[in-house]
Amino acid sequence: MGQELAKAVVTLLDGRNKGQAVNVLFNPTEYSVEYSAAFQETAPPGLSSPIIQFVNGNAQVLTMDLLFDTYTDGGGADVTTTTRQFAAMLAIDGDLHAPPRVEFRWGSFAFRAVVAKVTQKLTMFRSDGTPVRATLSVTFKQYKTIAEQLEDPRRNSADKTKRRVFEAHDSIWLLAAREYGEVRCWRLIATENDIDDPRRIEPGRVLVLPPIDRDAGKEAANADSGA
Repeated sequence: MGQELAKAVVTLLDGRNKGQAVNVLFNPTEYSVEYSAAFQETAPPGLSSPIIQFVNGNAQVLTMDLLFDTYTDGGGADVTTTTRQFAAMLAIDGDLHAPPRVEFRWGSFAFRAVVAKVTQKLTMFRSDGTPVRATLSVTFKQYKTIAEQLEDPRRNSADKTKRRVFEAHDSIWLLAAREYGEVRCWRLIATENDIDDPRRIEPGRVLVLPPIDRDAGKEAANADSGA
């Protein structure tokens, strides 16, 4: 006997309908997962090309097309009765004041996300105009809570020397918080770059961010707190 194919299912993870499962009528023939990151370009005067700086990672995006057909097995019922369950995942939940989180699961593949977009294309109708076949193009955007993201290993390496272009809207305190995770480490940057007045750093200046030394970081924190 052949092994029965696992059916894809989308389950609501929170809100008033928490635990509700919406079954996919036909498994997708394919799906794609997009990975991306955001970078910022800064063009200091005199350079032939801009300096590329990493800003942040982007949420993974899962996209697929799902087929729904009620003409063959559904007795010709209105197919939108089934497909509107997916559109409802974009509606604001009264308890959450936002659309609910969902989990798309197909076999061993699981993707926790929010439904970012649903496009419905009706492709077959009964003689009275009732739609009986539809294709949904669904976009899921990965969702992680702050707590879940903090549990991940830090991806900002603080043990190697870096160089950053100081921008007009930036400050040495923000730079320290962004690169070292601690505002009070601004003294390390100031010392490394011979900065006498941290409030007067000219935009476009390339600052050297030294490898973090835990003892030095503690000393800078203690000095800044007056300990």
